Amino acid sequence: MTGKTHYLQLPLDPEAVRALAVGDMVMLSGDITISIGLPTHKRMVSELEAGHELPLDLQGGAFFHLSAYLLEANDSGSVPQALYMNPSTSTRYNPYMPDLIRKLGLRLVGGKGGLDMASVAAMQETGCAFLSFLGGGAPLLSESIERVVSSHWNEYISQFRLTTLRVKNLGPATVAIDAHGNSVYDSLQRQAQSRLPEILKVLSQQRPTPE
Repeated sequence: MTGKTHYLQLPLDPEAVRALAVGDMVMLSGDITISIGLPTHKRMVSELEAGHELPLDLQGGAFFHLSAYLLEANDSGSVPQALYMNPSTSTRYNPYMPDLIRKLGLRLVGGKGGLDMASVAAMQETGCAFLSFLGGGAPLLSESIERVVSSHWNEYISQFRLTTLRVKNLGPATVAIDAHGNSVYDSLQRQAQSRLPEILKVLSQQRPTPE
């Protein structure tokens, strides 16, 4: 599946997100926030449900399931250095993503493997798209890192923290779920289900007959 290539600068307005279609490619520049921590996601939802503010402003931002190892700075007051960036499987966070998308008005989310239909519905309501990053693409993705902007909840390991990075031309990433409710994962599942009866029929015909 191929489409247009978009060079996007964060923050994004709703019109820019709704212009993205499934199959389009994205190169992204600006500030992104990342975390792969399940405890982090649960804590984010709990804080928002309690009416508390998160330690950073994610309203209308980009929140990705990317991991990064932070090399701590030696000098007091200096920011750490991100040594790499690598995508994680987003389906693990299905229980938390609809609330985060709605409560934070996220414009972009992403990782690997997509999100469930509850998240797709939230994305369609708020104007949010899911970007699929190349699995095993850490060397390419890491080249886009310019600097660490901030790091919060630092009692967690690096990969679980709420880390904001400034990136330049992060990607290429594929629009796998757009803001109109179209999902490449849903399409693939329906195609697979439609082919299943024929596949089972062929397998049954090829099955050896017991002697």
